[in-house]
Amino acid sequence: MLLQLGVRNGPLGATGYAHRVAGQGTQARRRLIRRIAVRSLLALGGIITFCGVVLVVAAWTEDIAIDGDLGKANAEVLDDTFSRTLVRFYTLDGAEYIPQVGVLYPAGLEVGDVVEVEFRKEDPELVRVAGRGAVVTLLPVGLTVLSVWVVLVPAVWVLRRQLRSPDVTPV
Repeated sequence: MLLQLGVRNGPLGATGYAHRVAGQGTQARRRLIRRIAVRSLLALGGIITFCGVVLVVAAWTEDIAIDGDLGKANAEVLDDTFSRTLVRFYTLDGAEYIPQVGVLYPAGLEVGDVVEVEFRKEDPELVRVAGRGAVVTLLPVGLTVLSVWVVLVPAVWVLRRQLRSPDVTPV
């Protein structure tokens, strides 16, 4: 009867063979999942690192644009939220500006503070707190990227080690 259903009857019996075949499929599936996990973790680390580099390069680019056409003014802090800090300042020609994207490098500013700002004369929407620059972005971006890799490297190492072992046991 078992032979008619296509199940082999070996030294372990029909059920022993079926479990062994099922075990090999499960083991191959686990190896595939681990391989995908390793590649996904490395891709995630690469994306986060790329975003950090782009952020620092963008900050430097904006600083170069401001330094190339530098204007200075005193600004009043109008609003300080998580996403932006709004300031109001007047240019030498008397025009009032409240940059909609906020001021660059606003750490430590509070509503009502009067701070010196540097802006691009050609585009007063691009404004930063005087004396601050892209160097300020290096510490938070660097720590974020470092933290990501401190977590990812051991995780990838463990997963790759399990891939190399001949007998993968369930986790």
